[in-house]
Amino acid sequence: MSPGSVAVAVIDHADIPFWDLYELGITCAVFGTPQPELADSWYDLRLCAADGGPGTGGSAAGFGFGLRATHGWDGLAGADTVIVPSVPEAVVEQGGELPGELITALRAAADAGARMVSLCTGAFALAEAGILDGRRATAHWTHTADLARRYPRVTVDDSVLYVDDGDVLTSAGVTAGLDLCLHIVRRDLGAHVANQLARRMVVPAHRPGGQAQFVDLSVPVTEDDGLAPVLHWATANLDRPLTVDDLARRARMSPRTFFRRVQAVTGTTPLQWLLNQRLARAQSLLEATDLPVEQIGERSGLGSAANLRRHFTARVGVPPTDYRRAFTRTRPGHRPAGPPWVDRSGPHTGAGPGMVQL
Repeated sequence: MSPGSVAVAVIDHADIPFWDLYELGITCAVFGTPQPELADSWYDLRLCAADGGPGTGGSAAGFGFGLRATHGWDGLAGADTVIVPSVPEAVVEQGGELPGELITALRAAADAGARMVSLCTGAFALAEAGILDGRRATAHWTHTADLARRYPRVTVDDSVLYVDDGDVLTSAGVTAGLDLCLHIVRRDLGAHVANQLARRMVVPAHRPGGQAQFVDLSVPVTEDDGLAPVLHWATANLDRPLTVDDLARRARMSPRTFFRRVQAVTGTTPLQWLLNQRLARAQSLLEATDLPVEQIGERSGLGSAANLRRHFTARVGVPPTDYRRAFTRTRPGHRPAGPPWVDRSGPHTGAGPGMVQL
């Protein structure tokens, strides 16, 4: 099964600032580079710009990286996923207007059932098109106040890395955009593919969208300070009964200090971090093995099959057995069935607003 086509709206492509260039680059890196060792088919990427298209010679960036706009704004039509990586600084900081043709094309794509995605300031384009009305969304925390002021019908959350609202997804800036791109791959092709792709890119395999955008790291964490090794050890021993007190003792910290340090580094509590790791392990085992649900519960440290079902369903949106049927084995040579939430013929049944697929 193909994960479908991805159309990227490149705005002001003649002069892209560094940060916007990064967000465009990670979009192309994730969705535009085939990964035959990971999946039978990959995304069909196309770059769309105002003067793009055959015969125009329009450059998607003009910086010599070989990125070319192969379509105009009409190229957004018919895409399965539409991504707006960013908008010009003049739009955000000076209240400038976006191209009317782009806004019309975004509305048409959304009305046709495309999954709409923004990275960082790209949320301003989706908001201008009315796509974020009545929805929860985010952007880089330095711009969320302006986003909320200009678009009061949008519920702006400046405290998260990204928001998955089913068919509309938004992210904060810079690396949070990469987190969202990998999250989309995880939704479409499963945890195994997303994790291996993240490994190739030498980035964390998964950061939950609810993690804080800004975390005070005034006390730097190093490999020898006691925290990183114990977290690595915990992920390797998820099948054991682990408590905060146990981990604090292993880190040679008081429970209170350990709690504070983990929250500062991960943006969540130790128990929630541990639950996230166990759910991620369960997800990988469901995809990559034929183990019974009971054994997956034990190996992931979630205990009984009933406990696994309860936590997994609450977080992912479907029971473990349904998830396994959707992603039987995401390996080269295997063609997985599509997840239930990519069927646009009915209501969204996957991860709900603000929920993160682990």
